[in-house]
Formats: sequence, C-alpha cells, structure tokens
Amino acid sequence: MRITQLLALAGFSLLMTGTAQAQDYGPSINFAQAKEVLAAAEAEAAKQKFTVAIAIVDTAGNLVAFSKGDNTQTASVEVSEAKAVSAVSFKRATKAFQDTVAAGGVGLRVLTLPGVVAAEGGVPLVSGGAIIGAIGVSGMTSEQDGIVAAAGVAAIK
Repeated sequence: MRITQLLALAGFSLLMTGTAQAQDYGPSINFAQAKEVLAAAEAEAAKQKFTVAIAIVDTAGNLVAFSKGDNTQTASVEVSEAKAVSAVSFKRATKAFQDTVAAGGVGLRVLTLPGVVAAEGGVPLVSGGAIIGAIGVSGMTSEQDGIVAAAGVAAIK
C-alpha cells in the first residue's frame, strides 16, 4: 500500500473512531419505553408544527414503535427507520456522518459504508450507560428532524 493510501486510511479511521459512542449495547428497548420516546418526539413535532415520521428500533435495528404525522411525505417512512438503524448499528448519531461527509476529502468514504444515513435525525437511545435502541426522524430538514429526535432521546430515564 502506498504511503498516501495508508495516511488516508488512518485519517478515515480517526474520523470514525472520533465520533463513535463509547457505550456498549444493553438490553433492547421495551415497548413501554419506546412508547414514551415516541410520545415525547410526537409532542415536539406537534409543538413545532413539523410533519414527520418517527421510528424507534431495538439494538438489532428491528422496529419497535412508529408513527407518521398527517401529510408527512411517504418517503419519510423508510428514511426514519433507516436513520434509526444507522444510529444503532454504528453507535452514533447520524449527524456524525453528515458532518464527516460535509468535511469532504477522506470523509466522503463514509458514503460507501452499507447502511449509513448521512443526515441528522437518527440518534442512539441510551439507558444505564448502554445503548438500548435508536430513534429516527424524517420529514423536515435534517436539523428539524434532529430537534424532534432530541426530544425523544430526552424521554429515556
């Protein structure tokens, strides 16, 4: 391998490990917890008048709870779930991927990773220091999706 390739690979590895969450996986989110997260996210979406789809997944990326607001674009159903799966699979918020891609250069390699969604709105759900699932929100701008996701994350006790 050429030295430039090694340096690029080292830089990419640093980008990815620098944004990784330190938490391990814990027991998966249960339905009662998922409903609390969903309710908090729905309340924030209503308050902001955002039309979004909200997906809650367990540690394996399986859907546990979901809602779609009236008049939400249909594509957001799949995107919200993909954001949640990306967040739980890679143990980091999807905003980390968005920021990595925005930086350009070596960071663009993130786009070759299977299952990555490089748009804000997917966030791991942590309880007791361990990842128990993730929330994914889609329907508005990435930043607005992130606001709704943050409200859901705040509901975890």
